[in-house]
Amino acid sequence: MNSDEFTDTVRTENETALSRLGSSKSLYAETGGEMTPDDVLTAAATAEHHAAETYAAWADAEDGDVADAFAATEREERSHYATVAGELDDHEPGTVPAIQAYLRGLEGTAARLGGFVGRTIAAEKSKTQITGFFVGDADPQTARLFREMGADLDAQMERAEALLAAECGDDEERWETALEAAHGAIEAAYEAYTESLESMGVNPKPVC
Repeated sequence: MNSDEFTDTVRTENETALSRLGSSKSLYAETGGEMTPDDVLTAAATAEHHAAETYAAWADAEDGDVADAFAATEREERSHYATVAGELDDHEPGTVPAIQAYLRGLEGTAARLGGFVGRTIAAEKSKTQITGFFVGDADPQTARLFREMGADLDAQMERAEALLAAECGDDEERWETALEAAHGAIEAAYEAYTESLESMGVNPKPVC
């Protein structure tokens, strides 16, 4: 396996979950049904804060290029948090999202890098939905902020793929460890999405 095949596999094998995480219901789930601009910003700020905390811990646990990459990602997420929180009068980070709780439980470089890919793919879906929300809310300035943050995810994915290739090489067991972690990250986000919607009496599956 190589890094391109890895990412393609993660996207393909989680196609249904990612499709639903990229639906309009995802914001409804994240905000507990409160689809106001402030509620969307609050949920986004909480997600960015806890992502930064995860990457900070990973940077401390690793060394070399991997530590540097996680530290760079932490800085990006801190910047994202400052940007989003700056749109609110006040913000106190809420509960650790399920995906971050899952990521913090990963051990070993291959698993963390796989989780990095899984979280980045899930975050792409979230950023797209939030951008669309503010476009629909006739707030192009805030939509642009999230579009710019979404662009940072491209750099994060390139970083993750390069590090995975270096870490796993021809070792199929390491690739499998990374793949399991990537799947687990997306599954954690999807399970939280499903549980949130079901708790509000909403069917998490699309109605045809």
